[in-house]
Amino acid sequence: MNILILGAGQVGATAAHHLAKEEANEVTIVDSSAAVLRDLQDRLDVRTVVGHASFPDVLERAGARDADMIIALTNSDEINMVACQIAYTMFQTPTKIARIRAAEYIDADDLFQQNAIPVDFRISPEELVTRHIEQLIHYPGAFQVLEFADGAVRLVGARALRGGLLVGQQIKTLQEHIPGVETRIAAIYRNGQSIVPEGSTLLQENDEVFFIAGRKNIRVVMSEMRKLEDPVRRVVIAGGGNIGFRLASALEQTNQVKVIEHNKTRAREISELLSKSIVLHGDAADEELLLDENIDSSDIFVALTNAEEANILSAMVAKKLGCKKVMSLINRPAYAELVESGLIDVAISPRQITIGSLLAHVRRGDVVKVHSLRRGRAEAMEAIAHGTREESKVVGRTIEEIRLPVGASISAIVRDDQVMQPHHDTVVESKDHIIMFITDRRQTDEVERLFQVDVKL
Repeated sequence: MNILILGAGQVGATAAHHLAKEEANEVTIVDSSAAVLRDLQDRLDVRTVVGHASFPDVLERAGARDADMIIALTNSDEINMVACQIAYTMFQTPTKIARIRAAEYIDADDLFQQNAIPVDFRISPEELVTRHIEQLIHYPGAFQVLEFADGAVRLVGARALRGGLLVGQQIKTLQEHIPGVETRIAAIYRNGQSIVPEGSTLLQENDEVFFIAGRKNIRVVMSEMRKLEDPVRRVVIAGGGNIGFRLASALEQTNQVKVIEHNKTRAREISELLSKSIVLHGDAADEELLLDENIDSSDIFVALTNAEEANILSAMVAKKLGCKKVMSLINRPAYAELVESGLIDVAISPRQITIGSLLAHVRRGDVVKVHSLRRGRAEAMEAIAHGTREESKVVGRTIEEIRLPVGASISAIVRDDQVMQPHHDTVVESKDHIIMFITDRRQTDEVERLFQVDVKL
């Protein structure tokens, strides 16, 4: 696929990193900074073009006329929208994806149509990150909660701790503990290494466990991994920017929310927009302020400022002062892995959360959802099976007949409204939603090919 990426910032560079590593893709990146592009070209097999991302001549030089897809990821919503308009009008680019940050644009549904602004898919990192944090707050004890099949199924990552009913036992006893519950352990990571979960595998304390289950069964399966935590009531948010404000708006009807914002003007502005949240002007790393606001009785502290060093510091201070759980927004993967091994419970990576939305539009076959896991080293994917046994490599075949690459496993099948745990003799039907876990994302090409319909088979 010929892909044109506009903008080499954090999101654009991450998208280029993932897409350029896939053999089927030819990637070109446009940015106004020659230095940034030189750095990317040193690290990736990509073509680069220096220039303004929405200028017609720049897009033509970048190959927009032959591009299968344009992904506009600059920091400007307006540039992204204009670039998609020009790609549609002048070059008839088939697929146009734009990063749109402003809620005023996102909420205007009639704006994004072929006869208006021709953006086929909108991506809002702020909205995606907000939803991600919401899920973590609704399921305390999880470090990752991902939705599939329109929310009917969730993949949950949780660390096994003493008090979990399955800890110290073989995982085949899971069905004995919770009979009638459709669930499966998709992957286990022990000391950073992937372990293939088999019935005889002994679950150990501190294992990172990814399991898949229906929405209503998440808490009962979580109790197998660790002692259940009480529902979250008190939330402190550091940073009243786009993400902090969105999160406070989403939580304030069901939780006690406090927002700490260092900019006095912004603090006053969001205090007028939020109906129940308490907005404080101050430094989120100020011990005296945190103690005054009873941080030791708070359930969760979420650091969401634009400065990741400030996020790390304030989260560590909050944890030291007695907050039960702390999360921090961190862009650099090296920082994220470092802090999660210390005082910070969950490192939130906007890059990894956003890249999944992009990958779902790039994958071959009918791939409807992709989530990037383990700092991009693994993936969870939802694909729809199509065709007949003669046309498809999966339809009409049992699970044991499907030739999955090493490290890939089918974790669940959603058929109509039914969530099914796949067994070796389960037969895949056309229109089944297949949810897979891939421990080595280098195998994704092979998995995608399984879901391509070929009438010549």
